[in-house]
Amino acid sequence: MQDLWVFGYGSLMWRPGFEHEERRPALLRGYHRGFCVYSHVHRGTPERPGLVFGLDAGGACRGVAFRVAASRADDTRRYLQAREQVTSVYVEAEKTVELVDTKERVRALCFVVDRKHPQYAGALPFERQVELIAAGVGSSGKNPDYLESTVRHLEEAGIADPDLIRLWQAVEERLRQASPSR
Repeated sequence: MQDLWVFGYGSLMWRPGFEHEERRPALLRGYHRGFCVYSHVHRGTPERPGLVFGLDAGGACRGVAFRVAASRADDTRRYLQAREQVTSVYVEAEKTVELVDTKERVRALCFVVDRKHPQYAGALPFERQVELIAAGVGSSGKNPDYLESTVRHLEEAGIADPDLIRLWQAVEERLRQASPSR
C-alpha cells in the first residue's frame, strides 16, 4: 500500500476534513475549475439549487495536493466518496498533477464532473451564476460563503483568478441590494 495524493480545487483546499502529511500547491492539466454543478445538498436544494465547482474538461486548474499516509488512505478515500459523491455528480478519477514547487508529478485522486448527470450546469451566463450563488443555501451553509472562502484561499495561495473575484464582487453587490443593512 502506498500514500494517497488528493487534489483539492474548491472547498477541499480550505476544509479537507481528513488528516494529511503534506499540503502542496498543485496544477492539474486538462481540466478547469468552473461553477458548473447545481448543488442540491451542500449549497442548495433540489427546489432552490446553489452552484458549486466541478473539474470540467479543458484548460488547467491550480489547486492543492494533499499527501495522505498509506495507513489512512482507505479511510480517506471512503470519507471523500461520502462527501463528494452524495448525488453522484462527480466521477472519481486518478489524474497526474504537478507539484508546483518542485515540478514533481504525482497521481492524485480527483473528483471530475460527470457531464451526463442532471446536475451538470455547464457554462452558465454570468448573471445566472450570480443569481444562483447569492440565493443558495444547503446542508454545508450559504453558497456565497463557499465562493468567498474559495476566492480568499486562492489569493492566500498566490493564485490570481480575476473571473472569480469579479463573480464574488457581483454576488456581494446582489446581497447588499437585497439587504441594505448588511
